[in-house]
Amino acid sequence: MTGDGRDPEGDGRPPDDEDEDWPPGGEPLTARSALGLRAVLSGIALAAALAAAVVFAIVANRDGGGATWGAAAVCAAVAVIAAADLVVVARRARHR
Repeated sequence: MTGDGRDPEGDGRPPDDEDEDWPPGGEPLTARSALGLRAVLSGIALAAALAAAVVFAIVANRDGGGATWGAAAVCAAVAVIAAADLVVVARRARHR
């Protein structure tokens, strides 16, 4: 900002020599995550991954296919990641 309070660049930010306290990029200082949408997407991913893991495990048990067990393991890993994300979202929602 100039001494008379004008913004020479028109972006609401101080000149380059005063940028130490501003975050990088153009994000707002009060940016917030869409926790509700993230929770819905994680819930859908958790349900779908669990269902797929069960189906792949049943098929692998019946047919004895090694690749099918691998697919079941990948789906189970995705389910664990989705569950962990739901825990993170719940904690962040509590702190709001």
